[in-house]
Amino acid sequence: FVLAVIFFLTIAPVYGKYYFEFRTRLHFFLHDTLSVENPSTIMIAHPNIRQTSSFEVGSLFAIDDPLSVGPEPTSTLIGNAQGLYVSSSRDHVMFTTVMYTNFTFRVADSMGALSFYSQGVHLWTQIHELAIVGERVALRMARGFDLTQITFVNLTACNVILECNVTLYHY
Repeated sequence: FVLAVIFFLTIAPVYGKYYFEFRTRLHFFLHDTLSVENPSTIMIAHPNIRQTSSFEVGSLFAIDDPLSVGPEPTSTLIGNAQGLYVSSSRDHVMFTTVMYTNFTFRVADSMGALSFYSQGVHLWTQIHELAIVGERVALRMARGFDLTQITFVNLTACNVILECNVTLYHY
């Protein structure tokens, strides 16, 4: 689990006073599995209209995805991503979701949690950005964003591994 903290003095004053800002960068992998043997994501609702794919507009999923240090399934676990996402696009090329997810980290004796609420456009080759809207425990009062990219896809087994690069700002 890579955790880098960069400390610097911000140049611009706020209300006539200078302040310190800490920047934290987190790098980890999310394992999203819909396979039959051990799913971490389950479809809990779908529209009543007939569609060609189970991932089309209106499908609602509940997740409890593991977060790990590396992309391998046997990599060290550092937490879980728990929440909901709904597919929100009729375009077959872009799998667009709106998600509300809590990322909870358990490393050594410390614990922290980030809340994501954002729309994610999942183009297979591009990086997409998720907004961090809340934090708890050790990460309280931080703000930031997550740049996520798909690193592995198995459409037959419905398994996806996402590489997450989180940047947090603390005051």
